[in-house]
Amino acid sequence: MRRLLFVDWVLRRLAEFWDRPGPGLSRLVFLLGPWAAFWMVEILNENDVFSDLYAWQVLMNLIWYYIWFALCRLVLGRLRRAAALAAAVSFLVGLVNHYVLRFRGRILFPADLTAWKTAANVADAFDFSMDLAMREASILLVAYLFLVWACPAQRRRAKLSRPAAAGLMAAMAGYGFVFFCTGALPALGIYTQQWVTQANGFLLNFTVAMRYSSVDKPEDYSHEAVLELTEEYPGVEGDPSVTQPTNLIVIMNESFADMTIFDTLEPSQDPTPFLHSLEENTVKGWMYSPVTGGGTASVEFEYLTGFATIFQPPHTVAYQLYTEEGMPSLAALAGVRGYESTAFHPYKSSGWNRPIVYSNMRFDHQLYEEDVESPYLIRRYISDQSDYETLYEITDQGRGDRNFIFNVTMQNHSSYAQGWNNLEKTVTLPQELRSADATAEQYLSLIKASDDALKELIEHYSQSEEPTMIVFFGDHQPPLKNAFYELLYGKKLSERTTKEVLKQYATPFFIWTNYDIQEQSDVILSPNFLGVLTARMAGLPLTGYMNFLSQLYEELPVITPVGLVTGEGRFLTEKELSQEQQDWLMTYETLNYCGMVDLFDEARPMYCLD
Repeated sequence: MRRLLFVDWVLRRLAEFWDRPGPGLSRLVFLLGPWAAFWMVEILNENDVFSDLYAWQVLMNLIWYYIWFALCRLVLGRLRRAAALAAAVSFLVGLVNHYVLRFRGRILFPADLTAWKTAANVADAFDFSMDLAMREASILLVAYLFLVWACPAQRRRAKLSRPAAAGLMAAMAGYGFVFFCTGALPALGIYTQQWVTQANGFLLNFTVAMRYSSVDKPEDYSHEAVLELTEEYPGVEGDPSVTQPTNLIVIMNESFADMTIFDTLEPSQDPTPFLHSLEENTVKGWMYSPVTGGGTASVEFEYLTGFATIFQPPHTVAYQLYTEEGMPSLAALAGVRGYESTAFHPYKSSGWNRPIVYSNMRFDHQLYEEDVESPYLIRRYISDQSDYETLYEITDQGRGDRNFIFNVTMQNHSSYAQGWNNLEKTVTLPQELRSADATAEQYLSLIKASDDALKELIEHYSQSEEPTMIVFFGDHQPPLKNAFYELLYGKKLSERTTKEVLKQYATPFFIWTNYDIQEQSDVILSPNFLGVLTARMAGLPLTGYMNFLSQLYEELPVITPVGLVTGEGRFLTEKELSQEQQDWLMTYETLNYCGMVDLFDEARPMYCLD
């Protein structure tokens, strides 16, 4: 009888609750808000919260959403307004992340916020149409906002008691302190995701990336240790028997990749026939980039300085955070040996903080899109053809007795759904690949146009009487869809070995001269070593730091955040290295940290010849 009376009482109370909803309903809807926001953002993050995330990842994401909703509640004082604002902002952030994921193949990171000008520069080239994930998240947002609207409005601002507010703020501050300022995350093995960047869930991965946003000082780092290494690795004079070119031209070609590295591509014709035919007076091979799909500035930084992104917090960009006046660079080295240096990028100067960075690296001149006269455009970007014609003007006019040019092209920049203005569809793909990514054919046709312009470039300098060296490499592979790459691999991306992962980071490189050199092929390296190889082949002196890198190259010729290659050709992760290889890497980290972050006066001679 008592049980029946209790059930009857509960049912009456529930009926009263739904007939005359009071503060209880508002509180319930508010407490459901973080779950709704989390679900919305993960739909836009292309995650299934019920199957793609572990329970601990769900929990740690939800903590941040509850903190966000609580902050809105403390500021606004009303549950309905706080819930609506928190949910709407969460949706907007998730939408921005969704577009980054769609365009770049990875999720939003804190470093991307400092690169908003670069993103704005190319924003109108992308497809912002609504897709299924956006529709599903929008439906969830509207449904939650309807629940919020159905709650009774508060007549006045509801203040928390001082003890309650203080306790809530203390709990949030305490969690933030443990998360950002202690070793809790490393101890738990929680780091940012790099291969499948959605794997932590968006908000957890974003905050973890914030946690690692500063370069950590290496263990046992000291000025004394650096000075000992300075003695061990002195500078080296250039080889007098090597021809020193009058024109030293470095071309980092935007998104230039030789996709025939994948046997399953099967294009209608070879997109890069001239590249494949280049043999005479050529050193060529594969450069393993530290990034894929984007992140041009990280490759620039490695090539020009020899500093490695593996020692930076994941997905941070040194051009935005770690360059200072007088930073060691290949441009500064060439300048000391009488080269007039020019940095040239045929696009907007606002991208990646380049004007300040190039000045810090001591380039004498900088050229951007406004400096290209009557350019020939392919799609909406200055073509490689017009880009190279600008190089001819610099060298043929003889701006200096010797010219060092660092050129970052623009023609092949994503996206690849911009229309076919001045671009012929020269390469087609099998139907299955075309269905996986309809834009891939435009990308391959762009590469064919680049290969044609490359042929003209080499022919031009073949006829030059001035000794000329051309260093050419792609910065990274294109941001094609994951489904396209999965077809190329024949497996899910998450199932790849280290060697297979690095295949997506491989781009072609070559060093060509119009004078006799010893030919080589199948050379492998990463961009931090390519600058040293450039200096050696150009007969330039090596700093002590570059001397160290040339010796490190024999042990570990490829060093990237996603994998390394040993001198014996083994593809390994950092944890799989031998103790001797780890010692080399630790020494590299020490010298990298000194030169990039802590370049004190006594150590400067190791990095700079002046």
